[in-house]
This record gives sequence, C-alpha cells and structure tokens, in this order.
Amino acid sequence: MSPDTIWIIIVAILLFNYGLERFLSYLNQSNMSTELPEELKGIYEPDKYKKSQEYDKANSSFGLITSTFSILLMLAMLYFDGFAMLDGFIRGYTTHPILMAMMFFGLLMVASDILGMPFSIYSTFVIEERFGFNRTTPKTFVLDKLKGYLIGGLIGGGLLALFIWFYESTGSLFWVYAWIAFSGFMLLMTSFYASVIVPIFNKLTPLENGELRTAIEEYCVKVDFKLDNLFVMDGSKRSAKANAFFSGLGSKKKIVLYDTLIENHTKEELVAVLAHEAGHYKKKHTQGGLILSVLQTGLMLYILSLVIDSPLLAQALGAEIQSFHLGILVFGLLYSPLSMIMDIGMNMLSRKNEYEADAFAKETYSSEALQSALKKLSVDNLSNLLPHPAYVFFHYSHPTLLQRLSALKKD
Repeated sequence: MSPDTIWIIIVAILLFNYGLERFLSYLNQSNMSTELPEELKGIYEPDKYKKSQEYDKANSSFGLITSTFSILLMLAMLYFDGFAMLDGFIRGYTTHPILMAMMFFGLLMVASDILGMPFSIYSTFVIEERFGFNRTTPKTFVLDKLKGYLIGGLIGGGLLALFIWFYESTGSLFWVYAWIAFSGFMLLMTSFYASVIVPIFNKLTPLENGELRTAIEEYCVKVDFKLDNLFVMDGSKRSAKANAFFSGLGSKKKIVLYDTLIENHTKEELVAVLAHEAGHYKKKHTQGGLILSVLQTGLMLYILSLVIDSPLLAQALGAEIQSFHLGILVFGLLYSPLSMIMDIGMNMLSRKNEYEADAFAKETYSSEALQSALKKLSVDNLSNLLPHPAYVFFHYSHPTLLQRLSALKKD
C-alpha cells in the first residue's frame, strides 16, 4: 500500500463520517411533527413542545456549521501537508521524541481550541441563553478553559510522555506496558473522578440532614446499599439543566445530585432517581463498563503496535521522516471506523443497563415516582422525545423517554 492510498483512505473515512452524521441529523429533523404527537400528550404542553423543537433545530443547524468547519479544516490540513509542516517546525527546536510529541499535540490542541472558541461562545451565550439554560458567566467560562488546559497538559501530557517512553524503551512490547498503565489510570479515574476532578470545576457539598436525606438513608438500608458519600453539586453555576450521576467503586462510590435536580423535584422523585443510580451499582454496571473499556484499549494498542513502525504513516501526511506522533495521528484516523463500531456496541450495552437500573428502582422503590422524575427531567431539559431510531442506534447511551416509560409500565 502506498502513502497516497493511505491518504485517500483517510479522506474517505472523514467524508463518510461527515456524511453519516449529516444524514442522521436530517433523519432526526424529518422525524419531527409540528403538532403535539398523541404519545407526548400529558408529558409536554403544546408551547413547551414547540420550544423543545426550536431548541433541537437550533442545535442541529449549529451542528451543521461546526461540523462543516471542522471537516474543511481537516481536509485543508491534509491537502496542504499541514501536519508535516508542523512536524518540520517542531524539529527546528528539538528532535527528542517525547518533547516533539508533546509539542505537536499540544500545539494542535491549543490551535483547535482557539479556532473553536467562537463556536463554544455562541453555543453557551447565545443558544443556551436564548432557551433559558445558560448560567455561565464570562469569568467562569474563561476559568473553565484555563483549568481544562492545565488538567489536559498534566494528565494528557503525562500519559503521552509515558506512552512514548514505553515505545522507546521496550520495543515491540510497548503496547503491553502501555495497556497496563492506561488500565491503571482508568481504574483510578473510575474510583476518584468525583473526588479529584469534579471539585476542580464544581463545589460538592454533603446533602444536609433533613427529610430528603432521611428518606434516602432509609431506602439505602432497605436495599443494603452502603452510601456514605451523597453530595449536591452546584450545577446551577453553569446551566439550569438537571442531572445526577454515580461514580466510584467500593468505599469510594459517590452519588452526586445537581442542585437544579433538587430544586425541581419532589422527595419521592429524588429517591427514585437515587434508586436508579443504586441499581447501576447493584447490577455491577460500572465494573462491567470498566472491563470492556480495558479490553477495547488493549485491542487498540495491539493493532497500533502492528503498524506504528511503518514509514508509510508519516509519508501519508507528507512527511519524509518517520515520527511516532505522526504515526499515532494517522492510526487514530484509520482506526475511527472500528472505534465507531465499538461505540455503537457500548451504547447498546448502556441502554440495556439503563433498563436494568430502571427496573431495579421500580422493584425496590416506585415506578410512578421514577416515571414522574424522568418526565420532568426531559421536559425541563427540552429533550427531543421522538428522535429517529437510526439516530438513537448510533448516538444514544440511554433509551428514549417513551421507551423507558413503556418498560416501567409493564408488569
């Protein structure tokens, strides 16, 4: 296979992904009805339903602009050998493989973020503001960016440096050492994400004593779910949207409720939401997801080890000198179809897990309270309750609201 053939394959993959996303978005938009569908009566009021459609259309139109900009920029970089020129620029300062890779990907990430900044600002301060969701101040927006750079540099840069060190030091077995290291990192993040990363951006406060905490503690005793770490997060600092999530393993497990969730839901609804999150733990969904992620990472690293030494990868980008970082970039682009297939599989598993967590909440607490909470969450977040099945298949990690309600109503 020649470098030109690899280049053509990369471009074909990029265009296919772009065309697929645009087609799925078109199907999603065409699936909408201006009249309130019968199945949504009792969930959406007509005016709220109209607003949810306007919100979805605004995001879809904006997605068309951002994705078109991204694909054109990527094609330009490929056509004009932009990645090779950046590699040559860096070689004028250092030829150390770790420093080259860190500078290469660091400059790419910063440049990408700067170019995408106007889109991010528009999404936050125009679209989200127009529909009543945005609560992010310019100061918070800037601080989030700076914190993101810092964390990305420390964690991303550290992992990249370790990865290349393994490659330089261990030869063909580098992928095994990298797999072990990355698996350990994923385990740490699964265990400590809510304790270490989340507090950098949000304030976590233990749920205060009162009627709600008492009801939650009584439920936890009932289902033998030991929970010492129940927190409220100041999600309202950035958005009016509500959510909750489960994080951690063993004694490090945490359930985090957004303050916006507590503001807009009854005690029974909140306990039902927590029961759903407890279901994920009881059904070992977190452990299962971690194991699958580790296996996927191992597969990706093994395939990478088979091709990374080929000079054709760098030559496909117009570079004459083989570089590990250019090889990683080309491999990432070529690997994306397989990655998409695995993502679809993970989404299918995730939707199955959501049904199981819903069933657990139904069996151990209340189907009615969970249905009420799910309806309120969807309406308050202006969710599209009738997405096209193809869009759901490719992108949804959760079943649609109507699917979940249908399952909860079954005996």
